[in-house]
Amino acid sequence: MPQDYAFTGLFLIVGVVFVVFVFFLAKLARPKNPNPEKLRNYECGEVPFGSAWVQYNVRYYIYALIFVIFDVEVVFLFPWAVVYKSLGFFAFVEMMIFLAVLIFGLVYVWTKGALKWVR
Repeated sequence: MPQDYAFTGLFLIVGVVFVVFVFFLAKLARPKNPNPEKLRNYECGEVPFGSAWVQYNVRYYIYALIFVIFDVEVVFLFPWAVVYKSLGFFAFVEMMIFLAVLIFGLVYVWTKGALKWVR
């Protein structure tokens, strides 16, 4: 049984050693001449002013989360549709429950007003 995990362990060890080695090489190769001009933020040739800390409206994050939710829905829906005939009625019921949960989420977000771009 432990022999089955030997290749996985070997790949894990090789991966960790490779990452540590590359970080070590990068540390050796990087320039060690920092000055304030090099450490300053680069803003497309413009002189930066003010703080770099900018707070965005939470609605942008809500739109991103809603996009991810419905993107995941599509990722599950297409493979299901491809093999629909071979899955049977039980898979149909499962997908309808999945879609009902997502539609409920959409209705909830819509009623909370999170889909209004400009208020």
